Amino acid sequence: MLLLKHLRDMSFATVVREVRGNLVYRQFTGIGGGTVPDDKTLGRVARQLGPKAMKRIQARMVEIARQEGVIEGGWVRMDTTVVETDIHYPTDSKLINDGVRVLTREMKRLGGVIGRRVRDSSRSVKRGVLAIARASRSRTGKGKQQMKAAYGRLLETTQRVVGQAKSVARQTALAIPLSSGKPVRPWKRLNRMIPLVEQVMKQTRARVMAGNTRSEGKIVSVFEPHTAVIRKGKASKPTEFGNLVLLVEAENQIVTTYRICEGNPADATLLIEGLESHIAVMGRAPKLLAADSGFFSAANEKRAIELGVGKVAIPLKGSKSAARLKKQKTRWFKNAQRWRTGCEGRISVLKRRHGLHRCRYKGPSGMERWVGWGIIADNFTNIGCHLAGQEEAAARAARQPAAAAPR
Repeated sequence: MLLLKHLRDMSFATVVREVRGNLVYRQFTGIGGGTVPDDKTLGRVARQLGPKAMKRIQARMVEIARQEGVIEGGWVRMDTTVVETDIHYPTDSKLINDGVRVLTREMKRLGGVIGRRVRDSSRSVKRGVLAIARASRSRTGKGKQQMKAAYGRLLETTQRVVGQAKSVARQTALAIPLSSGKPVRPWKRLNRMIPLVEQVMKQTRARVMAGNTRSEGKIVSVFEPHTAVIRKGKASKPTEFGNLVLLVEAENQIVTTYRICEGNPADATLLIEGLESHIAVMGRAPKLLAADSGFFSAANEKRAIELGVGKVAIPLKGSKSAARLKKQKTRWFKNAQRWRTGCEGRISVLKRRHGLHRCRYKGPSGMERWVGWGIIADNFTNIGCHLAGQEEAAARAARQPAAAAPR
C-alpha cells in the first residue's frame, strides 16, 4: 500500500479509500478480500521504515532490474535536485512566533500537571510580528528604525518566554518523576524547542542589529531544523529550503542509488561518492559516466578513470586547452552530453508524478522515506514499462511470420 501511495502520489486516507473500493488495487497490494488497515495504522507502519530499510528496498529493486535485463550499469549519469521541506517562507519574526506558540502550549500542559500558573505572552508576540510587518513596508530610514525597535521589543518578550520555559522544565523534572509517563512528551518537546528558539533569537540579533546574515548554526524552521538554504541559480526560484538529493541513473531511466545531503555541498564533492555507490550496487564500473559541468574537477576525472570508468563526459567550465576543446568536440562526448540531459526529465517526473517537489513527512527520517519511496515507485514504473514493451515486441515478432506465411 505504501508503494501504491507513492506511485499515485496519494495521501494515507486516499490510498485506504481507493484500495477498499478497487479490486485491482486489492490484488496489487496483496490484501485480496482481507481487511484494509486504516490510515492511522498505515502511517504508523510507514514510520517504522528507517533509512536502512529504504536503502535495502531500493537495492532489491535495482537487483530485479538487473536480473530482468533492464539495466547493465554500463552507462551512468548524475545530477542533483532540491526536495523542499514542508515549511512556510522563513522570516525572523515568524520563526519567533512559531517558537513562542509551541513553548506556551507545552508550558500550559505542564503547568496543569505541576500546579503552576503560566503567563501567556502570545498576544504580545503577535502584536510585535504585526508591527514588524507594518514597518517593513516602508523603505525609508524612519521605517527601518521602527522595524529595528519593534524587533528589540519582540526579542525582549521572547527572552522572558524562554526564561519561563526553562523554569517550568526544571520544576517539572524536580516535582514529578518523568518515569510516570504523563508529562514526558510535553517536557521533551519543551526541552527540544528551547535551544531552537534561542538560536532564532541569536540569528535575529545578528541580522537586525549587526547586519550579519550568515550567523553560525542558522536555522530556517523550528519544526524542520535540518532544512538547508540552497541556491542553484534558478530564475523562477532563486532560493530553496530543503535538502539536496544526488541521483545516479543508469540505462532505461533506472535510478541505481541516491544520497540525501546535509547542507549545500558542491556537486563536484559528490561525484566520486555517487560513482562508488553505483559500483557497489552493480558490481562493475560503468563504461561511460556523464554529468554536467558542476561535477567537473581534474581530480574527479582522474579518480573516475582509476575506478575503471571507460569514458568520462563532464564538460569543463571556462577557458579550455586545445586538447580539452578537441575532446569535448568528439562525437562520443557530445552524444554522452545529449544523453545526460535525460536526468532533467527524470527529476521532473519524480517531482510531478511522485511528489518529490516537497516532502510531506517530518524530520530527517521522513525525508529519507519520502525520497526513497518516490525513487522506488519511479523505478517500479520504469521496470514494468520496459518489461511490457519487451513482451509486446516479442508478440509482434511472433505474429509477423504467421502473417507472411502463404495460405
